[in-house]
Amino acid sequence: MLAHRRNFLEIAAWGAVHFSTLAVAVSAERLTVKSAHAEAVHAHATTAATIEFRFPLDAGRPRVASGGWAKEVSVREFPIAHSMAGVHAFLDAGGSRELHWHATAAEWALVLGGRCQTVVIDPSGASEINNFEAGDLWYFAKGHGHAIQTIGDEPCNILLVFDDGRFTPDASAFSLTDWIDLTPKDLLAQEFGVPKDIFDAFPKGETFIQAGPILRPEDALEAPWPKESTHRFRLTRETKAARDLDGGTFRLATAKEFPASTTMSGGIMTLEPGAMRKLHWNVNADEWHYYLRGKGQVAIFGSGGRGKVAEFRPGDVAYIPQGFGHAIRNIGDEPLEIVQTWNSGAFEEIDLDQFARAAPRHLLANNFAGVPGATIDAMRRPRS
Repeated sequence: MLAHRRNFLEIAAWGAVHFSTLAVAVSAERLTVKSAHAEAVHAHATTAATIEFRFPLDAGRPRVASGGWAKEVSVREFPIAHSMAGVHAFLDAGGSRELHWHATAAEWALVLGGRCQTVVIDPSGASEINNFEAGDLWYFAKGHGHAIQTIGDEPCNILLVFDDGRFTPDASAFSLTDWIDLTPKDLLAQEFGVPKDIFDAFPKGETFIQAGPILRPEDALEAPWPKESTHRFRLTRETKAARDLDGGTFRLATAKEFPASTTMSGGIMTLEPGAMRKLHWNVNADEWHYYLRGKGQVAIFGSGGRGKVAEFRPGDVAYIPQGFGHAIRNIGDEPLEIVQTWNSGAFEEIDLDQFARAAPRHLLANNFAGVPGATIDAMRRPRS
């Protein structure tokens, strides 16, 4: 990762909070119970409890072009991630991702390092040009044309997430150079009012990320839309993105903070060593992670007796389906930094301890038959 990433993700004033060890155990045998209205009822078997929810994105082979490279993960490599896909892109100085659009997916992106400029056009013909630095994010609705170009003499490092698990840049993006190359020259001549012979000099096939002259910062002029609808959000600078989090920090942009981002939410969570994002589930969205720094452990729980624990390092991706219970813990000796995205413009979750405190004590005692009353009381006690 670039050194710039550490600069914008530095988190200060860590609290001294103790967290108990996350214990996840799946019994090898399930209880058999008697029902007054049926024969013996067996709980879920554990033989098929494996859930593969980790993928090493940055360990993969990149798609290399003249102006940079991109590594991708979609449902074809990561079958559980049916609703979200991701790309880690690196644009060299002078490089640009050509004008293109996606028919099936919106694009949410966070700049990890360097600077870049984007242009986007919508169906009304309105267009916007914005400049981005590390810690800024953008959102482009599906079908809207857009392009990216590096600003200055340093490369630009970008993480992109799409709300369609089938999305891949090679198969799902409609690129300008590809279209021009495949269109009869007489049609192009009529379209642009120029002689058809001039198209002999155009690229043959898709350029994808093209090398070119460096765009000087003083030449990177902006033409933004009104603030409430702009495609840019300063995630690490906007005060309205900050959320409370025990043992760390959480910066989040939903459609409430970032109105343009109608189908996706996302942000950066940082946990101090030993801290845990406690057990919870997402009410209305799938969750996609990219690990920036540190060493993490994720435990997930699915219906039907499924559960798994996995460890994550920088460059890894996690996918947690909607409704699956999960917790995230920092098991390293440095801050754990994670880019998190959800395929909904709203962000809704429920914490397990809130559920336990809301339930009547006698109900919990019944659910956990045989557990001492003092333990039930401790589970229902608010955390300080």
